[in-house]
Amino acid sequence: MEILSNPQLIIMTILMFIGGEVFTSMAGLFFSNFISEKNNVIDDGEIELGNRKPENLNPEQLAQNQGEAFNNGEHLLYHSIMFLGFVILGYLLIVNILGSAMVFLYVSFVSSARSTLKSKGLNLFTFSIFTTISSFTNCGFIPTNENMVVFNKNSGLLLVIIALALLGNPLFPMCLRFLIWVMGKCVNKVGDYCDYLLKNTREIGFHHLFTTRRSCCVVGTALVFVVVQALLFFAMEWNSASLKELNPFERTIGVLFQSVNTSQAGETIVNLPAMSTVILVVITIIMYFPPYTSIPFVKDEKKEQQNQEKRKGKTAKELLTQLASICIFVFLICITERKNMKEDPFNFTPFNFLFEVVSAYGNVGYSMGYSCKLRLKDEANCVDKSYGFVGRWSDAGKTVLIVVMMLGRLKRYNMVWKFS
Repeated sequence: MEILSNPQLIIMTILMFIGGEVFTSMAGLFFSNFISEKNNVIDDGEIELGNRKPENLNPEQLAQNQGEAFNNGEHLLYHSIMFLGFVILGYLLIVNILGSAMVFLYVSFVSSARSTLKSKGLNLFTFSIFTTISSFTNCGFIPTNENMVVFNKNSGLLLVIIALALLGNPLFPMCLRFLIWVMGKCVNKVGDYCDYLLKNTREIGFHHLFTTRRSCCVVGTALVFVVVQALLFFAMEWNSASLKELNPFERTIGVLFQSVNTSQAGETIVNLPAMSTVILVVITIIMYFPPYTSIPFVKDEKKEQQNQEKRKGKTAKELLTQLASICIFVFLICITERKNMKEDPFNFTPFNFLFEVVSAYGNVGYSMGYSCKLRLKDEANCVDKSYGFVGRWSDAGKTVLIVVMMLGRLKRYNMVWKFS
């Protein structure tokens, strides 16, 4: 990362920003609403708005205003979606601006963090914006070769990044719903739009606008994942080489940072290959689940009865399909890297391939790296580099992983665990 110039980092920042899930979903919302407005037609008193048919909205008024291009129901739907888009835009800008300001101020006033940037020749302003956007969009890029390892003692910076990673993923649906509720209470002009958005999440069809129950379940599930990882870290890695130089408070924040990033941004303060096998297996499992995985902590009996037959077996089918896809990609990579597996079996292991594929599919970005010490044959020109394990793969293997990342980025599924 440190070979990139300041203009190159700025270009990467822009790409991360416009490629983030929050921005792309907002852009898709505006574009869909624009297309829907253009395609608006009247047919026998029923108004079609794109793929949405608000036949349940004010049916008497629809019949009375058959000759009008816009009726109250359609007007409410259209402007509610437009309002939702502007709420997301405000959320996106406020979080990133405040996050960048906090990172900038922290590094400016903390000498250890400031000296690290100075020694690496990094621009403070660029670093602040780059790190904020990368964490919020869950890209996991940091302008240093060591990722966040060089900042493992800067607990304040780690806490800011934890907040950004959470706000950009599991907390986004709940924050979005809370913002709409607050604006509905405080701004009378948008009260109808806010009320409609909160009561008609299914009709709106926006991927990140959940019901209150579903939002709480997503946050609760993310909390469970973090707690499970943190407990394992405390039990098995508290005195590890990566954490031994930190005081108890710094270790605690570091463990929290690492636990949050496993299913979010993919930034790290530890040496992953040096961690215990149990931790690596747990990390692999958690990386597999999508950001909005939810355990229904609160049961909705009526809804469960209505959807019981419809949802029967659906989750298991999705799980098996995705696992089969991952197995196929691991198999393909084993084929492309068969020569390396034969010559360097301790680095090119099936588990390392599985770890890289799951990380790529989950868009996390963790990597097992590569160690020259594990080679069977010593090579004078083998030097450990600060890049991922895939850096040692063949072009064919890298191409396969690119496909995995694209499929993982484009997937739109929400796994729901049902407990009786």
